[in-house]
Order: sequence, then C-alpha cells, then structure tokens
Amino acid sequence: MASVLTESQSKELQKAIIGYLSTINADKTAATMRDELGFNVGFTHTYGKLAHILEKKWTTNTLLQRKVMTLEAQVDRLGKALESFPQSQSRNQEPFKWLPVQPAYTLKSHRAAITSVAFHPAFSSLASSSEDCTIKIWNWELGELEKTFKGHTATITGLDFGGNINHILLASCSNDLLIKLWDPSKDYANIRTLSGHGHTVSCVRFLTPNQNTLVSASRDTSIRFWDVLTGSCVKTIFTDCGWIRDLAPSYDGRWLISGSSDHNATIWNVASGNSQSILRGHGSPLECCAFAPPTSHSYLIALVGAKEPQVRSSAGFVATGGRDKTIKLWDLQGGLIKTLVGHDNWVRGLVFHPGGRFLLSVGDDRSIKCWNLAEGARLWKTLDNIHDGFISCIRWAPCAVSPIERHHSPKETLETRPVSEEEMRTSGFPCVLATGSTDSKVHVFA
Repeated sequence: MASVLTESQSKELQKAIIGYLSTINADKTAATMRDELGFNVGFTHTYGKLAHILEKKWTTNTLLQRKVMTLEAQVDRLGKALESFPQSQSRNQEPFKWLPVQPAYTLKSHRAAITSVAFHPAFSSLASSSEDCTIKIWNWELGELEKTFKGHTATITGLDFGGNINHILLASCSNDLLIKLWDPSKDYANIRTLSGHGHTVSCVRFLTPNQNTLVSASRDTSIRFWDVLTGSCVKTIFTDCGWIRDLAPSYDGRWLISGSSDHNATIWNVASGNSQSILRGHGSPLECCAFAPPTSHSYLIALVGAKEPQVRSSAGFVATGGRDKTIKLWDLQGGLIKTLVGHDNWVRGLVFHPGGRFLLSVGDDRSIKCWNLAEGARLWKTLDNIHDGFISCIRWAPCAVSPIERHHSPKETLETRPVSEEEMRTSGFPCVLATGSTDSKVHVFA
C-alpha cells in the first residue's frame, strides 16, 4: 500500500519513534529498529528531541479528535432541535397575517416577576429582567439559557438593545436609580453606569436602533438623553407629568411619546425638547405607549376617514394603554381616533405588528389581544390565560435593518413616504415575539 507520507516525512517519523523508544528505556527495540532502517548508532542522541515532538503531535491529535467528536455531537443535537422547532406557524403562514398561537418555548429560570424583555437586533439572543435583580440571556431559537448576570441592587425595570450595528449594547434600568450598559461582545461586561435620575428609572430606549443615544424616563418626572459612548447626559427634559412610566421613540428618532401617572401621554420633539401635544382621555395612570410603524399608516388614515394621506413623517400615529383597561389610538396632533375596549384589567404592554395590520396588547387579565387595524381596529383574536400571572411586557423581534434605514438613502429626509406593504413584503420581517409575566416565565412565540 502506498504511503501517504513523503520520503522525508517517513524518515522523520521513524527517527521520532526510535527516539521515543529510547526515552522509555526500550533500548533493545530502538536498536533493532535503528539497525533495520540503517540509521547510525549516534542517532538516538542526535535526534532524541524528535521524541518530544512525537508526544506533542500525539496529544494534539487526540485533543483534535475529541473536539471533532464534540462538534459532531453538537451539530447532531442542533439539527434535531431545528427539526423539532415549532416554526410551522410562521413558515406556512403569510407573515402579514401571522399572529401568535401557542408558545414555542417557555423560558424558566427567574425567581421573581419578569419586568422587561428585549431582542438582540442581529443574533438569536433574548434578554429578560426581573424583580430578582438579574438579567438573563436566552437563545430564543433553542429555548436555552445562555447567561445570567447581576449588577443592579434593586428591581430591574427596563431593557433595550441598541447602538451602532457594529457595537450593539444592552441597556438596563432599575429602582436603584441607575442605568447600566452591558457589552455582548465582552460576555456582557458592565462597561458603564449612568447616574443622574433622582428616583426609580422606569424605562430605557435607544433613540433609534443604530444610534448611540439612549433615552430614559423616571419617577423623578424627567426624561434624559445619554451618549452611550461617553456615558454623559447630553439633554434633560423636565416635565410636570408626574411619574413617567413608559416612553417610546418614533421610527425616525425625531419624536418621543411618554405615558405618565397623571393619566396623560405627551408627544415630545427630540430636537427642541418641547412638547408637541398632550393626549388626554385616559381615566387612570398610563402603563404603556407605542408609535405605529409606517406600515400601519394606511389603515389608521382610513380609520380617521381621511381621503388623502396627511402623514408625511414616519411618526403619524401612536397607541396608549393604561389602568383604565382601555387602549387609545391617537394622531400626532393629539386627536383621539378610537378607544379599544376588551381587557378586563390593566393594560401593561403594546406592540404593533411589523406588517401594520394588527396591534397586540397584554395585561393583568393574563391575555394577549390582537386588534385588526384593517377592519376598524376591532378585536380580532384573544389568547386567554397564556401565563399563570399578570402579563407585564411584550416585545416583537426587530428587523435586522429598520424600515426607515432600508428604504431611504442618506441624502433623503425622513419626511418622505411611509414604507409600503410591498416593500416590507420584499424585505421581510421576523415573526417572533416574547412576553413576560409575574409568574416569572418568558414565553417565546414563533
């Protein structure tokens, strides 16, 4: 049989074997092999160092074989997990019509109520925070816990991923009055702690998914803007709204909406820091708010009854939810479009379907409700008793690139046109969302 080694490689191997035999006191065997191969007597002392090379190569080869076996087993496990992953809901259904049915995974590890969830914009990572003062990172595709870390000394109230796409950060806020920045590329090391608020920090949100500006809201009635690269507070809006319980930026980052304990929501101009309008109509403190995506504008315009689109910005409509058990739809000027009634308890979270046709809400009645904006914002579907406790938060996995970035060149202004359904259909979006509850569990729907 032909050797796979060259002549020089064969001689080097033979010498290494003879040298190794000499190091283990097998001198007779070494001498016999040396004589048969025609090596001189002085070889053992001259090339004995090759014996150590042989040992190193043998050890390295053994380690590599073990690594290969481990990787093969991992590939096999992941392949089986992929085959069993219940994605048929999203794969076999039109994305624009996709709505949650049953959880693909239930994530259990927290010891207290879940307060917030956030998806990494590029990877299959989901962060969750809890009253147990910990943050957990999950692989939502596999339903596996990847990491648990702690830095806050009180209940963590909010989470958000964002920053430059090449350096994504995770921001968290807490009842300990602090905001912390965690770096996923450094195994979620705490790289900065931002202080300045005088009371509980209720919410943190990156102004846009790819900018380095973080916005926070607090019980101290202020809204602060932070540069995450330096940790500096670059702007503060002092309000008379009372406890600001939630805030959300518009898709272009030019506007903010905040919901407060004074029963009102406020639209803020980010550039000037001035209020654009005050949304009055709820009968109790607000718990959540959200901007409608550009894909929802055509449905909301029809709901208003306008014949021609009046919305030029990507921030034309908003939704608010509160302790009065209602959801309200508004235009940017503060006009009430419609009140949605259906929850039996506080409304805790809102998220618009990326396709634009639906608004999803969760609350203390343990239900997820889906409202069809294309049919007068009527209640379309209800998932009852999804959790064993109050549902405290809901989040939709973001697109890798936002609709605003995808469809506008750097020279275009952000006040051009809404993203059409056809454009979203072409570019696609993930049909994945997560909910968190006081039952200490996170559900992933996919």
